Amino acid sequence: MTDQYELTMIDAAIRAGTAFRPSIFETFARRLPGGRRYGVVAGTGRVIDLIEQFRFGDEQLRFLQERDIVSEETLAFLADYRFRGSIRGYAEGEVYFPGSPLLTIEGSFADCVMLETVILSVMNYDSAVATAASRMVTAAGDRPIAEMGSRRTSEESAVAAARAAYIAGFTNTSNMEAGARWGIPTMGTAAHSFTLLHETEEDAFRAQVDALGPETTLLVDTYDIATGVETAIRVAGTGLGGVRLDSGDLPIVAARTREQLDTLGAVNTRITVTSDLDEFAIAALAASPVDAYGVGTSVVTGSGSPAAGMVYKLVTRKGDHGWRSVAKSSENKTSLGGEKLAVRTLENGVAVEESVFAGDPEIEDVVDSSDGRALQVSLVREGAIAEEYRGAAGVARARQHCASAIAELPLQAHRLAPGDPVIPTVFR
Repeated sequence: MTDQYELTMIDAAIRAGTAFRPSIFETFARRLPGGRRYGVVAGTGRVIDLIEQFRFGDEQLRFLQERDIVSEETLAFLADYRFRGSIRGYAEGEVYFPGSPLLTIEGSFADCVMLETVILSVMNYDSAVATAASRMVTAAGDRPIAEMGSRRTSEESAVAAARAAYIAGFTNTSNMEAGARWGIPTMGTAAHSFTLLHETEEDAFRAQVDALGPETTLLVDTYDIATGVETAIRVAGTGLGGVRLDSGDLPIVAARTREQLDTLGAVNTRITVTSDLDEFAIAALAASPVDAYGVGTSVVTGSGSPAAGMVYKLVTRKGDHGWRSVAKSSENKTSLGGEKLAVRTLENGVAVEESVFAGDPEIEDVVDSSDGRALQVSLVREGAIAEEYRGAAGVARARQHCASAIAELPLQAHRLAPGDPVIPTVFR
């Protein structure tokens, strides 16, 4: 999980005698993708797990040696590599804005630069999914929304996407590994192939009800929807848990289905809709008699923004004359050097500013004396992982934090149209 230039940088720095200079790297986004009003931090728990496991075994060292990628001295360093530095950052589930110091990684240059690819590959994808998922949750209102996009991305990304969407407020997932690994509630009943397997739609419905009970959800649009609804109620009775609609003009079809269910006496049977939904399609269904949503492709691809645009930059390093702030200043890609700490300023419980204090490693005293909610927590301390942010408990914690952080945002944060970040980032 490493790009080659991380290894060649370490090799050259070891030769130059600069590899072990104390350094501070930072992960941040210069802008929000897709004109989003805010972003959602996700992937932090996965990152710290991967950092703890980050090792070079005999097979990896042999690969590097056979291809003459690094020197013997660097191979010896890699053979003993484990991250011994410290990381603090925004709590998982926190909302963020351009310039927010999402992760601050402290250690030697060699220790820190090694982690660029693994950190960005996780944070960029998971945060993109969580940001898109949050918009869908807002559009859905009080209606539950399930993640079901495993067949639209790679196998490990599917697990990560289910995790990120759940943190952002999705209620469950179809992905079994996400349920086993992260404690996310799972769901699923049947596809159209199950209906097609049987001689008749009625036979398929009876088989499903016999196996799962009348509280199950029956997929009624394999053939004619009205006929499917009538058959579903005849088989399961008026206590049928739900029907799923996966095709057609959903606002019209949902209204007709609700009317038919009520006429048949199935007034408590829920209607779930799927079929390539995104936040805009969900918003268009707000006035329709829909009880739940299932979203696949759009959530696992970030609804058009599959990466969050985060970068990993050296911002401070120690030299012969003490700490020195450093920053890239090329055209269109400027950065602000110096270690940073962040505070969210609130007025009457509503966020009005992201205040980022930049300076040297002694700036904690400035932040402690400011007004607002401090945004960063300790994730890794001298190589030791903070246990409260890991596993299923860490996911539950992040989900709760996300809900409270979004509740602080002003109402215009929930507009779906592209626009500027809902609060400004002010560097102090």
